[in-house]
Amino acid sequence: MRNFIETEHLQYFYDDVDRQADLALSDVSLTVREGEYVAVLGHNGSGKSTLAKLLNMILIPTGGRIWIDGREITDPAFSEDDMFAVRRDVGMVFQNPDNQLVATVVEEDVAFGPENLGVPREEIRRRVDDALRIVGMESYARHAPHRLSGGQKQRVAIAGIIAMMPRCIIFDEATAMLDPLGRREVMQTMDLLNREYGITILNITHYMDEAAHADRIVVINDGKVYMDGTPTEIFSQIERLHAVGLEAPQGTELLHALHTDGYDLPEGCVDESACVEALIRVYKEHTA
Repeated sequence: MRNFIETEHLQYFYDDVDRQADLALSDVSLTVREGEYVAVLGHNGSGKSTLAKLLNMILIPTGGRIWIDGREITDPAFSEDDMFAVRRDVGMVFQNPDNQLVATVVEEDVAFGPENLGVPREEIRRRVDDALRIVGMESYARHAPHRLSGGQKQRVAIAGIIAMMPRCIIFDEATAMLDPLGRREVMQTMDLLNREYGITILNITHYMDEAAHADRIVVINDGKVYMDGTPTEIFSQIERLHAVGLEAPQGTELLHALHTDGYDLPEGCVDESACVEALIRVYKEHTA
């Protein structure tokens, strides 16, 4: 897989007068391959949401460079047309779905993005139907968005992004305001988009169980990349996570605590079923 997103020594300051006081990102260099599913973790204020807005050009970096699909979007020669093309390739789903819903009927909301891209009417109809089917909301096409649950609203917002046919979707704390059912619905949609349709996914989250679904986890701390690896690699280093105010999934934390107490249990186990099996094995060994 080739690189779809690259950043080099990326910086962002919210206040140019007193830069050190409002440093959001100080030195972020990373790559995301096309078709990869990456979770971005970090405590509140670590800079992870700032990174999302920079990649979608909602914010402009105060230092460093960004490439999207080989195009340097931080190049001074980068035009408005180029920016428009990048935003078409990189969609973004925000924390509050109400902030992304603009119409009074679900299918009209999903059509809003393609209409603004100048897509022909017949193609818009096909894209709207396909997008609603992908997120499992086709039976709600004629419903009013404000009557939907939080998870359903978020899936409609995702459908609106899908209808613009992006190659990458950034989820910026997209499940933070949802109940457990809504979170599960959105996570299933992320998995489907990545596994079945090859869309590059960046899930910026503070839920460790969500991060465990990803191919790779990037941990941001104090505006820098603190850790980068597979879920097993990251969650095998629980003490490093604790040092920056983060935790592993509950099952992983339990196995780590028991391992520390001398039990023969694996470190970095992120699959719930595997955690349960390991606990059952140890229980049987000690009760036999």
